[in-house]
Amino acid sequence: MRVCFVSRGSPRAFSESGERGGDADLFVFGFQSGEVSYEKELKGETGHFEELALLSKERNAVVVCGFVTDTRGLKRKSVLVAENGRILGVSDMLNILDGEWNAGACARVFETKKGRMGVIVAEDLYFFEVVKALTVAGCDFIVCPFGGAGEIERVMLRANAFCFGVPILFCSRGYSIVAEVTGEVEFASPQSPVIFPFERARTYHLIETRRRGFSKPFKGEY
Repeated sequence: MRVCFVSRGSPRAFSESGERGGDADLFVFGFQSGEVSYEKELKGETGHFEELALLSKERNAVVVCGFVTDTRGLKRKSVLVAENGRILGVSDMLNILDGEWNAGACARVFETKKGRMGVIVAEDLYFFEVVKALTVAGCDFIVCPFGGAGEIERVMLRANAFCFGVPILFCSRGYSIVAEVTGEVEFASPQSPVIFPFERARTYHLIETRRRGFSKPFKGEY
């Protein structure tokens, strides 16, 4: 699967620039696309979501993009997913730090032609339970659009990918990273757009633990 990371500029600027993105299968934009009002989108006054859907249709690809969404004054960090001209859905950030935004409802795994894709929205990367929920739900890989990132995000990417055995594709303002299940950074670049040939692989291990509790008397054969 060829992944095109766009860490600078909006989807509209990317489309108008004439960049083809190397005929990628997946386009990932960070949070440089500004704010979207659901009310204005529904009234047809703006067309941010439509632009992404059209981009996914033109490139015959999956498009993932971060936005700040406004639902009648309730502002959330959100990620929209489109594929082949169709909007698959929107994921909202679940964990709010110091009340700056409003919380979303649930983590989501999207069925795409390139596999089951989990989505981490921005600072949800800091919460292991979000990554665990996505992996338990059977995602093949995770995409994480972010705003401005630093060294702590790089550490969290590697830790999450290693602990839960799922690769994470990360796109922030001016920087893109791919963290593999070994905990290593397989790819990192400040370029935009930039193509990375990503190959997903599932690995499973038997993990045993001893603990108290769950006592049940043995009643013979079932």
